[in-house]
Amino acid sequence: MSPFSATDAAYLQPLKYAPQAESFLWMDSTGDAWSPVDQTCHPPHDHSRGSLMHVIITAIGSAGDVHPFVGIGRTLAARGHRITFCASAVFAPVIERCGFKFLPLGTREEYQAVMADPALWHPRTSLPTLWKTVGGTLREQYRLLEQACDDDTVMLGSLWAFSARLLQEKHGIPLVTGQVTPFAIWSPLARPTHPPGANLPAFVPYPLRRLLLGVIEHAFLDRLMKPELNGFRRELGLPPVKRIISQWISSPDRVLGLFPDWFARIQQDWPAQTVLTGFPLFDESGFEEPDAELEDFLSVAPPVVFTPGSTTVNAEQYFAAAAQALKLIDRRGVFLTSQPVDPALSSDGRILVRRYVPMSRILPHTSALVHHGGVGTTALAIAAGVPQIITPFAHDHFDNAARMQSLGCGLRIFSPASAESLATALDKVLNSHDVRASCDRYSKLMPSGESAREAAALQVEALARTATYRVA
Repeated sequence: MSPFSATDAAYLQPLKYAPQAESFLWMDSTGDAWSPVDQTCHPPHDHSRGSLMHVIITAIGSAGDVHPFVGIGRTLAARGHRITFCASAVFAPVIERCGFKFLPLGTREEYQAVMADPALWHPRTSLPTLWKTVGGTLREQYRLLEQACDDDTVMLGSLWAFSARLLQEKHGIPLVTGQVTPFAIWSPLARPTHPPGANLPAFVPYPLRRLLLGVIEHAFLDRLMKPELNGFRRELGLPPVKRIISQWISSPDRVLGLFPDWFARIQQDWPAQTVLTGFPLFDESGFEEPDAELEDFLSVAPPVVFTPGSTTVNAEQYFAAAAQALKLIDRRGVFLTSQPVDPALSSDGRILVRRYVPMSRILPHTSALVHHGGVGTTALAIAAGVPQIITPFAHDHFDNAARMQSLGCGLRIFSPASAESLATALDKVLNSHDVRASCDRYSKLMPSGESAREAAALQVEALARTATYRVA
């Protein structure tokens, strides 16, 4: 007998976005028809657990990894639920401003040291460098989450929220895994894009591709992660695990693909419990102070915006090439970076430098965006209908760049990009009717950030109704 009621089943069915109706539809239990989801109402709650949830959200990573979960948390809070948020201490201002209880993981200085490490942004060393931080904080993260749990707890965690997954196993606390990028979902069938030289040829048949990726997981990923993870599992009285990325990392309760199906369709080898919600866009817009100089600059003519995101790059080389590219195409620009920029580059008043500006604030006034390929930046540019140039560095950047280019919304060029290659690419996207048409098309297809956040909230609420967890 199914543990779900008819109402639960409705909210746990696959979702798709209907642009004409500006709402989501869910697949009925027969698999034959799509029906509208009422996003203005809460699904009925199990009154034995109380009418509201305590959602503990764990988001590990940079702003692009954390912001989508802040957005979902705000939507859940607006629906009356209590939110506890665990992330790096560097995100304290935005999380506390949202009114969430904050569980800081590590210190600002530790976060900044990790993000400034060039090894984190090199394709060959990025994962070992990242795992050193994730594995080294498993116990601290577990302690914070365990102490925060109560009888109404439901968890929502990002890719690297390993301790939330451990709590689910140890105590039976319901968990939704949220994947901000399709690259994070293990799939020999999908063939995600890796750095040049690391991709299997397209002609390799699926059975062989699956075998080869299994060997890679066993020989590299498991060998990297098992010692720390299984050592802590042993302390918790849990059995050891293997095939960590392909079989263990995703919650068996529910996996949310936080992107639309036209960006990445669900694959047959993805977890069967996967639901797509659209991009839950959030970028701290409305939290920043007024900037009259920026507003005046944007009002003259739409500039080209350059940002390497959280990526540590050779700032001198990167922005010198950007400035020269702007001269070659006779365009003005805005540089968004936390790294120092040579003041001489902006001395003629044609370039404005800012540490941070929310993308949703600046993109509507932008002619093109040049960036690193983080999925949040990519999504915000698609939503704004702005042509993109992506210069990928590591992690999911290469896959996001390939998907963006396949949509026709811009071009990717491999870093380090020269002034000439940037100028050529910018000239193409700025003067291409096809790129403009694709940008307009996918901007219209894009579910609003609010709709996607509501869709994610509905999935968390529906899962909560089935939970039987109790604090000992």
